[in-house]
Amino acid sequence: MGNLLKKIFGTSSQRKLKEIEPLVKKIEALEEPYKALTDEELRAKTDEFKARLKNGETTDDILPEAFAVCREASWRVLGMRPYRVQLIGGIILHQGRIAEMKTGEGKTLVATLPAYLNALTGEGVHIVTVNDYLAKRDSEWMGKLYRFLGLTVGLVIHEVSPAQRHASYAADITYGTNNEFGFDYLRDNMAIYKQEMVQRGHAFAIVDEVDSILIDEARTPLIISGQGDQSTQLYQIVDSFVSRLKAKKVASVDEKEEEDPNLDADYVVDEKARTVTLTARGIEKAEKAFNIENLADPENTTLSHHINQAIRAWGLMRRDKDYVVKDGEVIIVDEFTGRLMYGRRYSEGLHQAIEAKEKVQVARESKTLATITFQNYFRLYGKLSGMTGTAMTEEDEFNTIYELDIVEIPTNKPLARIDHHDVVYKTEAGKLRAVVKQIEECHAKGQPVLVGTVSIEKSEELSEMLRRKGIKHNVLNAKFHEKEAEIVAQAGKLGAVTVATNMAGRGTDIMLGGNAEFLAKNDLRKAGLSDELIAESTGFAETDNEEILNARRMFAEAEAKYKEAIKGEAEKVRAAGGLFILGTERHESRRIDNQLRGRAGRQGDPGESRFYLSLEDDIMRLFGSERVMGMMETLGVDEDTPIEQKMLTNAIESAQKRVESKNFQTRKTVLEYDDVMNTQRKVIYEQRRRVLDGDNLQEAVQNMMHTVIANAVHGHMGEQKHMNAEQFREAVAPFRGVFLHPEELKLSDKELEGYTADELVELVAGKARELYARKEQELGEPLMRELERVVMLRVVDEYWMDEIDAMTELRQGIGLRGYGQHDPVVEYKREGYEMFENMIAAIQEETVRRLFLARVRVGGEVKRERVAKVTGESGADDGTVKKQPTKKVVKVGRNDPCPCGSGLKWKKCTCKEYHPDEQ
Repeated sequence: MGNLLKKIFGTSSQRKLKEIEPLVKKIEALEEPYKALTDEELRAKTDEFKARLKNGETTDDILPEAFAVCREASWRVLGMRPYRVQLIGGIILHQGRIAEMKTGEGKTLVATLPAYLNALTGEGVHIVTVNDYLAKRDSEWMGKLYRFLGLTVGLVIHEVSPAQRHASYAADITYGTNNEFGFDYLRDNMAIYKQEMVQRGHAFAIVDEVDSILIDEARTPLIISGQGDQSTQLYQIVDSFVSRLKAKKVASVDEKEEEDPNLDADYVVDEKARTVTLTARGIEKAEKAFNIENLADPENTTLSHHINQAIRAWGLMRRDKDYVVKDGEVIIVDEFTGRLMYGRRYSEGLHQAIEAKEKVQVARESKTLATITFQNYFRLYGKLSGMTGTAMTEEDEFNTIYELDIVEIPTNKPLARIDHHDVVYKTEAGKLRAVVKQIEECHAKGQPVLVGTVSIEKSEELSEMLRRKGIKHNVLNAKFHEKEAEIVAQAGKLGAVTVATNMAGRGTDIMLGGNAEFLAKNDLRKAGLSDELIAESTGFAETDNEEILNARRMFAEAEAKYKEAIKGEAEKVRAAGGLFILGTERHESRRIDNQLRGRAGRQGDPGESRFYLSLEDDIMRLFGSERVMGMMETLGVDEDTPIEQKMLTNAIESAQKRVESKNFQTRKTVLEYDDVMNTQRKVIYEQRRRVLDGDNLQEAVQNMMHTVIANAVHGHMGEQKHMNAEQFREAVAPFRGVFLHPEELKLSDKELEGYTADELVELVAGKARELYARKEQELGEPLMRELERVVMLRVVDEYWMDEIDAMTELRQGIGLRGYGQHDPVVEYKREGYEMFENMIAAIQEETVRRLFLARVRVGGEVKRERVAKVTGESGADDGTVKKQPTKKVVKVGRNDPCPCGSGLKWKKCTCKEYHPDEQ
């Protein structure tokens, strides 16, 4: 029925494209008149548009003219005139939607159209890319166009200094990475002086590879951390215990299984849900080893947490798939790209547990100073848009979370790639033999092949099989990240075979016949040019440096030479069928599969794609239906016979849909929790902003004093009409030595009968105001105002840091409420609100106390100081790098038994395992 309606009315994308058709025609109609303008006249259009916007016109009113100006300027400066489909993409982005454009359709140029138009408002445009290289390249390359039109361009990447960042954000258009934009927002909200802040607002963002940034990395919070408590030996002690336990791996766990005392396992690994649980036998062993009565007792929480992370490290986390060990460090492998993620760590002690398992140095835990998820950062923007080749499969998520709809934009030239049906084999071994056979066939006729694998382990296994067959090939996985772009760029050469993990080299075009740019760079390297000079040789930054100009000349000559040489080879590759994409396993997300397919068939080139699967693949094993397995058995299929059945393809697709919706639900739940934190974050950051803006806080401080005193008096009085002397003494006890002398306001029962609660509050508050006014007179008003700002900033920061940790602790335990028929999210909201209210009250009390007790010399100055030293930043990777709360640590007492099992007390034992220093 749905398909019939689509045929009659067209898809939602087709309807939207029809609506914007008149706009496209208007832009195209202006091509000839604008060609006739001189450079100066074209540039003057920018000032004309700015003036018209100031006089009340909107960006929609001037869109056709602004796009036409940008299109003409692009031709004059860059030698590229945006095609019709690129104009459509630009309009979609301006409307705050997602433009789905296939690989090689020129998304970089598309972004210039809405960026130019929206920059005319003067509010700034942020163009977000996935890595520093692309941000730098695009800002220099497209920067020429913007500067020609009289706009300024900024760049925000890792090595840019704070002063340069300030200038970059002040520019009309700012290029940068998602991590840097997010971290700058957090740093701005940790600043102690206004001039340290670099961002100026969030008006409009264009996100490149929007699916990668807003979905794959959405669950990960950006975290700025400071030094936490010292890591202890507990990780190694627990690891030694867990390494001796017996695991049982299952596709999905039956709850009774964990409790079964006869089960021959100490912990059960549920591969489908990615959970690990101690069995009854495992719990018993833990209690015996650590000499405790009950592992579930509250005082054993930290030990239990360490054991849980250690069994996760042993049961779920696989070396060379989830992480690699390099130079004595555990480095996470990005699940989506197969790249090494330097500087990122798993959260909540899991990284330390893996370090203990791999016998490398266990690092110290850190304390979170500031955190935000990408979901909440990008929702700060007034208007958000994005581009990618693959977004349609995640339409619901973009709509629900970001209120973004997706418009599929047709390709400039018809797609000539042939996507073959999946073939399924009974076993992994049979599948790999078929993959090698297919590679041999392609290789024999010179057709280049790009093989996509899901892990480093699989790439190496396949590489070994190809080596035995004598097929020359390149392997690209996390271990060879340095050469990534170079290897991928040449994957289209005649007869090339490239084995790559997943989406390695995303963002690098695979040209049929080879990539002239990389071959030319290689020539420069042979000529002895440094890497810095080679990078500059392809750069677009303005320079008068003779060395760089010479390198650019050399590069241009070499590139022209190779382009000519490649033409013939490209024709041979086209004749052989173009690039063949060979997937060795389906990813749990259809989008990742589509990205792999999209590497072939760019700009109308021929190409082919096919996925080879086996019933032993993770997705089939964990999510494939029993019916499919049964069918294979019934048919009595041998290892080397493939099955191409629609039913199988449907079963795989429905398995992928199930995983996608499960992942979406997880991200949605994470967002519901983070929204609670986000509300608190906004209140705190607003308070800090007032302090940094230099607002006069005198009134706010007076209100705080009044609130603190009123809370104390009302809290002790309750429902009574009058207070007795004992209650009043207790109520004002915290204020003695702060703004009350020890003998002041000692009222009797009789005297108190003459006061209502409000009168008592006023009486005490009067004394506080009196002393405060005297202090202000002593110090002078300017110094007093700055003292208020310094104290408030310091107290807010200290308490907010503790609140982040407390909320994380609450979040970790809240899931258990589900067993008591309570909705964990509702409980988290309720308790989070109570904790926040308590924090605000505590901030008020502490601010008042410190202001009265602060000793400042008359004529001196008060300095603002940071609450904690920043020691690290961690960013996105699909939910793995969550914050690392400070834990209270269980130490093994000197008189406790040593966990090595010798039976001796800790102080008497000399085992190598736990007393290495005594050997």
